[in-house]
Amino acid sequence: MDAVVLVGGKGTRLRPLTLSAPKPMLPTAGVPFLTHLFSRIRAVGITHVVLGTSYKAEVFSEHFGDGSSLGLELEYVVEEEPLDTGGGIRNVADRLREDDVMVFNGDILSGVDLAGVVGTHRDNAADVTLHLVKVADPRAFGCVPTDAEGRVEAFLEKTENPPTDQINAGCYVFRREALLSIPTGRRVSVERETFPGLLAEGKRLQGHVDTSYWLDLGTPGAFVQGSADLVRGIAPSAALPGPAGEAIVLDGAQVHPEAVVTGGSTIGAGCVVEAGARVDGSVLFDGATVAAGAVVERSLLGARSTVGAQAVLRDVVVGDEATVGARCELLSGARVWPGITLPECGVRFSTDA
Repeated sequence: MDAVVLVGGKGTRLRPLTLSAPKPMLPTAGVPFLTHLFSRIRAVGITHVVLGTSYKAEVFSEHFGDGSSLGLELEYVVEEEPLDTGGGIRNVADRLREDDVMVFNGDILSGVDLAGVVGTHRDNAADVTLHLVKVADPRAFGCVPTDAEGRVEAFLEKTENPPTDQINAGCYVFRREALLSIPTGRRVSVERETFPGLLAEGKRLQGHVDTSYWLDLGTPGAFVQGSADLVRGIAPSAALPGPAGEAIVLDGAQVHPEAVVTGGSTIGAGCVVEAGARVDGSVLFDGATVAAGAVVERSLLGARSTVGAQAVLRDVVVGDEATVGARCELLSGARVWPGITLPECGVRFSTDA
């Protein structure tokens, strides 16, 4: 079986961090997020992986190369213009070798049993199998009802009264014939066009339904949560650069004995966390500094950024090489763009800075 990973998005909801790198390449529990997904793909026995890229496509190939260091064979296909999920899948078809292909959205953190998804596909001789995850509140998602045999019945838009708690989890298995039915050279949505069209043709779309760990990492809050869940071992990965626990501190980082680092935080290489500082459930990219007495909670600090003494950051994104001055207080949703310096001021910010 081949695998396709779709990584063409610009990650606009994670700006300014994605100004310098695509979302799947952002450090997540100490390594680029895609490394965690690759480890799960390799564990299920798939070795040939095709990446559908677009935004900053060269970053992927420069980091992973041919994939041999991960026990994989990687190929890269660049979209000249955005093609959406269906168009992105069809765009890589000429690189596929097998009759079945497993497709992943490159920004989903999931604990689904991938071998189980493949088994469901083959046991039911399905044209397409979809991983469907049950969520506590499906109102924010499109819903996918299935019948008693697990066959997909429809694809429904968001509604205040969803008829099911099953949502599309962004992982599929396609038979080659179904994949080749997707039109070429234009944007195609799998949920609005491909899957409804296959249903109308009488094709078998099978649901693999479970309640496994699942998180879309598209927003800063979700990204921080996903990284922390990986660090603490709540979300599965064989790619952690250290044992699961309250924190991962990468080589070359300096954490003062009187600093407190908890909540599944990641402290990147070359970072400095000074005495009396507290870092909780946060991600510090390489070279970031948290000065004495500062508090950083549920936040993302870009590479070589600085948080001044006694500053307080909660639910904040700080761009690469930005500086938050001493005693500043940044709260929910504040974003400091790369290279910006907020002077020592004792002022509270809660919007983009």
